[in-house]
Amino acid sequence: MRRWSVDLKSTAWMTSRLLQPVADALVAGELVGIPTETVYGLGADATNGRACANIYAAKGRPSFNPLISHVESLDAAQRHGVFDERALKLARAFWPGPLTLVLPRRDGSPIADLVTAGLDTLALRVPDAPVMRWLAEASGRPLAAPSANLSGKISATTADDVIADLGDRIGHVIDAGPCPIGVESTIVSLAGPRATLLRPGGLPRAEIEALIGEPLALAASDDAAPMAPGMMTSHYAPGASVRLAVTELHPGEALLAFGPALPRNADLAVAQFNLSATGDLSEAAANLFTGLRRLDLSGAGSIAVQPIPSEGLGEAINDRLRRAAAPRS
Repeated sequence: MRRWSVDLKSTAWMTSRLLQPVADALVAGELVGIPTETVYGLGADATNGRACANIYAAKGRPSFNPLISHVESLDAAQRHGVFDERALKLARAFWPGPLTLVLPRRDGSPIADLVTAGLDTLALRVPDAPVMRWLAEASGRPLAAPSANLSGKISATTADDVIADLGDRIGHVIDAGPCPIGVESTIVSLAGPRATLLRPGGLPRAEIEALIGEPLALAASDDAAPMAPGMMTSHYAPGASVRLAVTELHPGEALLAFGPALPRNADLAVAQFNLSATGDLSEAAANLFTGLRRLDLSGAGSIAVQPIPSEGLGEAINDRLRRAAAPRS
């Protein structure tokens, strides 16, 4: 496995075409760990069924769970999905950015059926991530890219996380530092008459509802036939069990804290990680998966999580924590 370092504050990597060998590897069917503004993705050519099958194998991901295809622009996305007026409005407002749209599949799109899990819809995103967009354009391929971690486990927000989970299963990892948002994209389905929130994420629901002028319908978890990633009941799970909305610790627990006021017996925690000592939800989202990974490494049997407000990015944070705490099969 080769690790490539990219400084996003400079365009030198782009003008020098530093990552052309990585684009060539994607065309050849290899898997690549790719940074985005949300989490690191495990990228492959979305038109290559064998390469996408290798994504499922590397992650241990069930093949009925569809993948998001990442493209460099709205024009590129329109070659694969059917955009109605609502979809165009959302794409023009929030792309590039942490929004995935589930749309009817356009006839003739070369995206592999394995990516869509056999559905007549597909999930598309133009990420606010120059590396992913550059690779999509340089390879001439949409890039299927679920989070670069073992299926159902804590998502990766650094190149080190990717290597820890998948380093022996992929050919390349691009290191652009920690992901600034830290939770996956918000997924909205526009495949029916009502816009539906399939997964809360890095774009708060209120911003979407304000633009379309109506509340989003809410989709339930679906373990048998999910319409999009992140809809399984148990997901994002550490090895330790997770206990939510904790105001008092049990002996032997690790503490995932939020805000300046800790539980009165916080000193009992075998390890602590504060998502944001000031109670900032953006900071908490960026730190969520790092915090879960660090506390899991403490050896605690349980991770106790302080209450976190549900507004804004708090909805996505609480969604991930509920799935981390869910019973595991």
